[in-house]
Amino acid sequence: NPQRETDFEPNVSYLLDPTVIKCSNSSIIKMVKGKEFRVPRQRNDWPQKLAFRAQWYIIDKRKVHKLSVDQSAESNALFFPSRSDLNSLNMAWKTSSLMQMYRFLLLAILFLPREMTSSVLTVNGKTENYILDTEPGLEESLNCAVQNHTREEELLWYREDGIVDLKSGNKINSSSVCVTSISENDDGITFTCKLRRNQSTSISVVLNVTFPPLLSGNDFQTAEEGSDVKLVCNVKSNPQAQMMWYKNSGVLNLEKNHHQLQQTSEYLQLSITKVKKSDNGTYSCIANSLMETKTKDFHLIVKDKASSVPIEPIIAACIVVFLTMLFGLIARRKRIMKVSKYSKLKSRLNKGRELAI
Repeated sequence: NPQRETDFEPNVSYLLDPTVIKCSNSSIIKMVKGKEFRVPRQRNDWPQKLAFRAQWYIIDKRKVHKLSVDQSAESNALFFPSRSDLNSLNMAWKTSSLMQMYRFLLLAILFLPREMTSSVLTVNGKTENYILDTEPGLEESLNCAVQNHTREEELLWYREDGIVDLKSGNKINSSSVCVTSISENDDGITFTCKLRRNQSTSISVVLNVTFPPLLSGNDFQTAEEGSDVKLVCNVKSNPQAQMMWYKNSGVLNLEKNHHQLQQTSEYLQLSITKVKKSDNGTYSCIANSLMETKTKDFHLIVKDKASSVPIEPIIAACIVVFLTMLFGLIARRKRIMKVSKYSKLKSRLNKGRELAI
């Protein structure tokens, strides 16, 4: 009945592949490659004891059939386990090892320290991020609570990237925020609850504010004939609305190279290239959603093209006149100088006559 590997006799040869089998009394039977199992004469009871132990192990565990071993064998006798016996022992060992590993893992899980259990956050009873449907003018309450906590946990609330100011009694283990006077601008806003000590533990709520279309834009525009005009109809709607243009209460006929449409989730734009008198009128922006249909009118007035005096010819004429006068003065400078001298001489003679008299 050896208890350890070192208890085996050094001159004993063993059978089977390298395998260790744990019996019910914690004894170890080690078998190595070979064809026979020999026991020295001084230990006459070993073959029977080992055989009995192996048989008891198989029957007790109920994994394989009983081994076909002769329990009355002599001390110097040989016993040759069949191939099925060898396979049975090998299968028993593998199954037992797996069961022991499963037991070990189960015990490890059961005896984990309570501090290692992760805390879970919930908002309004939900454990995952979710979308909250609401409408303008309503109030919504968001309650964040800590589950599986082993100590007092402080909570933080964020609106987008900004932290929400909470009262001292509204932070530990459970925290609530109230979103009042919800408007269209709150659509898509995210509220996030986090643990202060581990902010990677968080849960978020996204507001889904549904509202009918809201239209805006420049109601009146005046343009000269031949200029370019853009009519921009701004829209906000949830769910998104279908947009279209009408002219004078009728469907707008788009002309190639004259009208151009551009649409996004935020606006519908009508571009008119080189407006004409026929483009005068009222253009209606119509937004149709599942909730409601809204209309906004844009008035376009096309004026006659103003006649403008060309500036370039006037500047050129002024330059020509100036140069002509300059060249004329240069050409007559001698005559001008003579007239100037004669005038001076005549004035001196007149002064002399006056003095003589």
